[in-house]
Parts: sequence; C-alpha cells; structure tokens
Amino acid sequence: MFAKIYRPSRNAMQSGQAKTKIWVLEFEPSMAKCTEPLMGWTSSRETASQVKLMFEDKDQAVAYAKKHGIPFRVTDKPDPVRKRKSYAANFSADRKEPWSH
Repeated sequence: MFAKIYRPSRNAMQSGQAKTKIWVLEFEPSMAKCTEPLMGWTSSRETASQVKLMFEDKDQAVAYAKKHGIPFRVTDKPDPVRKRKSYAANFSADRKEPWSH
C-alpha cells in the first residue's frame, strides 16, 4: 500500500488559509474501483483508501510512515505569494489601469 503526503489546497469557497497548514497522509488505491451491477454504485474492497491521517508538520507524517513501514511520496508545493493592497488603492489618482465604467 503506497501513501502520499501532501498539504491540501484551500477550498474554492474560502478566502482564508484555514486547514492548509496541516499535512495529510493518504493511501493511494492499489486496485481499481468497480461498479456494482444492481444499483450502479462505485465500490471498492479496500478500506485503506478511506483513511486520511492529519499531522501538524511534514516531519511527523514522514516519521509515521517510516515507523510503520509504509512506502510514501511527499508532494510539497510552495506557499503562494500574496500581494497586499488596500481598498483605497482602487480610488488612487495614480492608478495604472483605467476604470472599467
């Protein structure tokens, strides 16, 4: 069973950075999902793909995987660079972009 360790991206419905500081260890599926013939639901026989472990930092997640002998891959993404600007910048006299109306 192979695992991936990553930081989740923020939800599209949120503007803040909540729940993006944690690290997640998630197992990748080892077998394909199948469709149940009667109802048409997608199912799988492995329950490890439903497990999602959360850690405060990357080192704890890597240590857990090494301790339990789980092969893993770490996906690290850089923090986004945010430009801070105030609401008053929309009305400044030296604005470089023309007004849209």
